[in-house]
Amino acid sequence: MARAGITPERAAEVGAALADELGFDAVTVAEVARRFGVKTPSLYSHVAGSADLRTRVTLLALEELADRVSERIVGRSGKEALAGLANAYRDYAHEHPGRFAATLAVVDTETAAASAGPRHAQLTAAVLRGYNLPEAAHVHAIRMLGSTVRGFITLEMSGSFDHSSPDPDSSWLVAIDALDTLMRNWPVGPSTPASSTKNGHE
Repeated sequence: MARAGITPERAAEVGAALADELGFDAVTVAEVARRFGVKTPSLYSHVAGSADLRTRVTLLALEELADRVSERIVGRSGKEALAGLANAYRDYAHEHPGRFAATLAVVDTETAAASAGPRHAQLTAAVLRGYNLPEAAHVHAIRMLGSTVRGFITLEMSGSFDHSSPDPDSSWLVAIDALDTLMRNWPVGPSTPASSTKNGHE
C-alpha cells in the first residue's frame, strides 16, 4: 500500500479491519503502519498514537452502526422497529466483531458528544415513540433496551451460550418479545407518575 494513501480516515479504516481480524485491543500504530507498508513513525503525522487510532476506529464503528440501525427502523414502529434496531446491532456484531467491541469503548465527554453516540440515543428514542411510554420513563427505557441488547450480544460473542440449550437464536427472539412486552406495560414508579398521560404530559 503506497505511503501517499495514508490519511487519518484510511488509518481508521485499516484499524477497523484489523480489529475485526485480531480484536480491538490489537489495533496499534505499529500494526497499522505495517499494513500500510511504512515504518511506524510515518503514521504519527496522521494519528497521535495507538489510543487516538482506537478512538478513530470507535467513531467509525459508531457511525456505521447508526447507519445500519437507521436503515432497519425506517418506516417501522412498535415491535417491528424494536426488532429492527436489535437485529441491526446483532448482525453488525457478527459481521464485525472487532468494530462492535470498539463501539463499547469509553471516550472522553467532548469526543462522545461529537460522535454518533447521541444519534444512537435518538434512534432508540424514535423506536420508543411507537410505545405509549410516559416522558419520564424514556431515559430508563433507552438504558434498559441498550443494556439488554448489548449485554446479550456481548455474552453471545464471548461464547457464554455455547454449551447450553436452547440455541442463542431462540433466546434472542424471547428477549425481543420480553422487551416489547415491557415497553407496552411499563411499570409505574416514582419516576413514572401514574398521573402522567400516555403522551407523558400532566
